[in-house]
Amino acid sequence: MNTRITALLNIRYPIILPGMSWISTPELVAAVSNAGGLGILALGSLSVEETRQAIQRVRELTDKPFGVNCALLMPGATDNAKVALELKVPVINFSLGKGDWLIERCHAYGGKVIATVTTAKHALAAEAQGVDALLVTGHEAAAHGGAVSTLVLIPALADQIKIPLIGCGGFADHRGLLAALALGADAIAMGSRFATCQESPLHAVTKQAVLERDQHDTIYSPHFDGLPARYMQTSTAERLTKSPMPFVMTAWQACRAALQLNISLWKIFAGLIMQPKQIHLLACFGAAVPRLKAATQQGNLNQGMQFIGQSQGLIHDMPTVSTLIERTVSDARAGWEAIGRLNL
Repeated sequence: MNTRITALLNIRYPIILPGMSWISTPELVAAVSNAGGLGILALGSLSVEETRQAIQRVRELTDKPFGVNCALLMPGATDNAKVALELKVPVINFSLGKGDWLIERCHAYGGKVIATVTTAKHALAAEAQGVDALLVTGHEAAAHGGAVSTLVLIPALADQIKIPLIGCGGFADHRGLLAALALGADAIAMGSRFATCQESPLHAVTKQAVLERDQHDTIYSPHFDGLPARYMQTSTAERLTKSPMPFVMTAWQACRAALQLNISLWKIFAGLIMQPKQIHLLACFGAAVPRLKAATQQGNLNQGMQFIGQSQGLIHDMPTVSTLIERTVSDARAGWEAIGRLNL
C-alpha cells in the first residue's frame, strides 16, 4: 500500500501509532513498526535518561523506522528532543512550539520531521519552517484535538498544503483508512485503537471500559490539563471539567509542579504576574499527571482521567498489533475493490 507517507518514512503501510504518554512505550512502538506501520515513542512523561533508555530499547526490539514525540511547550521537552537528535532517531514528531532548530538538526543526519497541527494557520507555519509532513488532529481525537472535525480539516488542508498529511482523530479501522485517503490524507494515526491492543500497557480495566462505551461517551473540555482535550466520560471527568482551576489552586499546583520538575519557585511567582497563561498551563499539567496515570496505569477510573477519542465507539476487541494492521489493510483493499464495482 504505497502513499507519499510510506515512501517518505520507508514504511510498508500508511498507519501510525501517535505518541501517547504512558501508552506509546518501546514495546508498543516496536510492535507497530515491526508490523509495517510507524510507531512513535511518547517522551512527554520521561526524563532525559529515561528518554535515552527508551530509544535504545526500541532499537533492541526493531530495526524498522520509528519516531519520537515532543510537545515543546512542556517542561523538559527540549532536553528530550536533543537526546533524540543526538541518537539520530529516524522521525521526530513535535507539537506546541516552534521547531525550526529541531528540523535543521534532524535533516542534517537525514531524519524526517512531522509537526502535529490542529489549524490551517499552524499547518502553513510548520510547512514554511520546513517539516516533511503534518499530523493533522481533528475534533474527534483523544487528548488535544482541534475544534474542526477530521472530515473537514483534512480536505481543507489538502487544498493548501503541498507536503504529506497524516489524519488523526476518528480512525480505528479500514473504513477510516479509505476515507482519509479519499479526503486527501496520505496516512492515518490510530491512538485509541492501538491503545486497546494486546501489546499496549493501558490497564486492562481501562481497556475494558473502552469496549463498553460508545462514541457518545466522551467529554471535550479545556478545564482539566490546561488545553482543550477529549476524555472518557465518567462521573470524575464530568466533575473535573466543569470549570477552570481557581487562581489560588493554580498557584499551589504550579508550585507543586515546579518542585517535581526542579523549576525555581521564584520563576513561578514571577510567572504568575508576567506569564499567567503559561503558569496556568504548568499548574494544570502538574495536577493532571497523577489522575492521568491513575486511569492509564492503574485502571482507576474513579479517581483517574483517561484520554480517549470518539473512535472508542468503533472498538470492539483487543487484537494484537499485527492482527489489527493486517486486518485494516486487507479490509481496506477489499473495500476499495467493492467501491470500484459500484455503478456510479
